[in-house]
Amino acid sequence: MTTITLYGIPNCDTVKKARTWLAAQQLDFTFHDFKKQGLERATVAAWLQQLPWDVLVNKKGTTWRALSDERKASTIDADSALELMLENPSIIKRPVLDKDGQFSVAFSDAQYKTIFSL
Repeated sequence: MTTITLYGIPNCDTVKKARTWLAAQQLDFTFHDFKKQGLERATVAAWLQQLPWDVLVNKKGTTWRALSDERKASTIDADSALELMLENPSIIKRPVLDKDGQFSVAFSDAQYKTIFSL
């Protein structure tokens, strides 16, 4: 049995597209709103085992731009990125997909077709 969890925030356009895509494929998934439900350190640490920290940290978003230059400069590795993501979940590039413990970030039709072998 495949377990699928989609992490993100509900008003993000890319998250909406991913949720719509999963529903259209009739895939049973859990949506985890990390603004409302929070994030466990172990969850983010697991993502960082498979995904580069500089892919998970969205440096193009308003949350990153709002950080002080010192905070940006101090985000240099997985450990510092982990702390930043726990403090500021909005900094995480969305959505993060967990399919049976395999993680991917962002969404495109082609990417999800590959992940789900469709």
